[in-house]
Amino acid sequence: MCSLPVPREPLRRVAVTGGTHGNEMSGVCLAQHWLRAPGELQRPSFSAMPVLANPAATAACRRYMDRDLNRTFTNTFLTARAHPDDPYEVTRARELNQLLGPMASGGAFDFVLDLHNTTANMGTCLIVDTAHNVFAMHLYRHLQMLSPELPCRVILYKLPKEESGSLNSVAKNGMALELGPQPQGVLRADLFTRMRALVAAALDFIQLFNQGTAFPAFEMEAYRVLRGMDFPRTEAGDLAGTVHPQLQDRDFEPLRPGAPIFQMFSGEDVLYEGESTVYPVFINEAGYYDKGIAFLQTEKLTFSVPALSMLAPAPTPGP
Repeated sequence: MCSLPVPREPLRRVAVTGGTHGNEMSGVCLAQHWLRAPGELQRPSFSAMPVLANPAATAACRRYMDRDLNRTFTNTFLTARAHPDDPYEVTRARELNQLLGPMASGGAFDFVLDLHNTTANMGTCLIVDTAHNVFAMHLYRHLQMLSPELPCRVILYKLPKEESGSLNSVAKNGMALELGPQPQGVLRADLFTRMRALVAAALDFIQLFNQGTAFPAFEMEAYRVLRGMDFPRTEAGDLAGTVHPQLQDRDFEPLRPGAPIFQMFSGEDVLYEGESTVYPVFINEAGYYDKGIAFLQTEKLTFSVPALSMLAPAPTPGP
């Protein structure tokens, strides 16, 4: 995994995006609220811009119109010549790349926080490409320390040699905030309130960093995605079984060889045949059915995060 450079200057251009998936209602409703009343997102050292990422899918209360927007921010899509028949999300990805990027350019936004809900029992988690994103790891630490009674976990989602494709990848740095369980197209007050508080705390962390606060080194755990596991299927591709009751809702818990993972419609159990313990996440996520994923297998890592040094004071202008 490659490292992201630690910011050496204050972060001035920050965006908070919701509705990347149009039926994940906490982010949708927060983005819509902040577009009407953006003052809540402002801090003394920077202004955060709210963005409704997928307005067409939001209006239809669908995850997406033509293809998953959060898998569309790749060079293949962003650099191809535009065509009238392009999928809606491809066109929208190019618009967002111009608004928040362009990707890998000096003019890109400094940080993007992308808001998501999951139907899986994931609680609060942050999705980051790499464990070597020192700034993102310190932001995670800040959020966790504010609410130690509520676990906040980190998922390292990007597979080796794969492009991210996520919305926040157009910026110089960023992450996704994922809260669940919440049904698609439904707004829950508890998760809405928690997401709002977490966004405020993330912006406060950026303000502290911009003010010159130093953050010490620490040890942490994270879950690195290994592979997806599909449901049992018939020869025609239809479901032949579903997630086993002993696995359902047990995201981040250890799955050991021989444990049941699926229950066939014919009655028998399917057991996990892997050689080592893994940690399933996004178990029975509604948005992953069309991707052929019943859950993602992850491995749990423990690693050291170096200190985040304070910014050098800006030079005083000459007379």
